Amino acid sequence: MDVILIIPYDERNMIGFLIKKTFFDLWDNMFRIALVNLGFIASLTIPVFLPGLFQENQLLFLVILAVGILWCSVYLAAAALSIKSVSDYGSFGFADFYKNLKAGWPAGLAVGFAFLLLLAMAQIIIPFYLSMNSMIGLLLAAVIFWTLVIGLLSFQFFFPVRARLDVKLSKVAKKCLLIFFDNAGFSIFSLLHNIVILAVSVLLAFLFPGPGGILLYLDEALRLRLLKYDWLEANPEPGIPPRRRKIPWDAILIEEREKTGTRTFKNFIFPWKD
Repeated sequence: MDVILIIPYDERNMIGFLIKKTFFDLWDNMFRIALVNLGFIASLTIPVFLPGLFQENQLLFLVILAVGILWCSVYLAAAALSIKSVSDYGSFGFADFYKNLKAGWPAGLAVGFAFLLLLAMAQIIIPFYLSMNSMIGLLLAAVIFWTLVIGLLSFQFFFPVRARLDVKLSKVAKKCLLIFFDNAGFSIFSLLHNIVILAVSVLLAFLFPGPGGILLYLDEALRLRLLKYDWLEANPEPGIPPRRRKIPWDAILIEEREKTGTRTFKNFIFPWKD
C-alpha cells in the first residue's frame, strides 16, 4: 500500500516541502556531509572489523564491540548537533564539530547503551521466549518485538530532540515518545524514508547522503514539526484535542518556502551563473 495515500493533503504538502528542503540543504553542504559520513565510516571500523581480530577471546571481543558501538553513537550525537545549523540555513566547521563532540557525548552514550540493550533483546531475549514453544513465550516475544518497533520509531528523533529541545536525557526520551504518539504516521514515513536513503547510500559507499543525510532529514523533520506546535499554541481551540485539529501547513510554511526558494537544474550544476 502506498503510505502517502493515507496522509492528508496538507500533510503531504508539508512532507513534499520537507524532502525538497532536505535535498537543497544536502546539495549546498555536500562536502561537509561527505566529511561527516567519512568520519562515521572510519568510526564504524572499530565495531565491525576490530572485534574479529579477537574471536578467540570472547570477553575482549564483546568489550571492543561495545566500545565501538558507544563511540559511533557519540560521533552521531556530535554530528547531529553540527548538522542542526544546516537545517537552520547556516553551516558548521571543524571547530563546531569538536565543541559538539564535548557537548553531545552524554546523549551519544545513552543511545549507545540503548542500542546494545535492544540488540540483546533482539538476539537473545526474543529467541529465548520463542524457544519456550508456549503461548506465554509467544506472547512475551510479541510484546518485546512491538516494544522494539515503538522504540525504533520514537527514538529515531532522539538526537534532533537533544539538539533542539532539551539536554536532560530523561526529558529527551519523554519528548521522543510524545512526538511519536502524536505523529505516528509521520514517524512511520520518516523511518521508511531513511531506510530508502540508507539503501541509496550503499551505491555511493555511504559517502552521500549517508548517515549525515539521515540526520539532516530527521532534524529538518523535527524543526518543521515544531512549527505545528507553535501554531497550535498560538491558535488554541478549547475542547478540540490537538491531534484532531486540521493543521494549515500551507500557511505555516510560507516563510520557510520563501527562505528555501526554488531552483532549476542549471542552478544546481552551475550556481555561479545564477
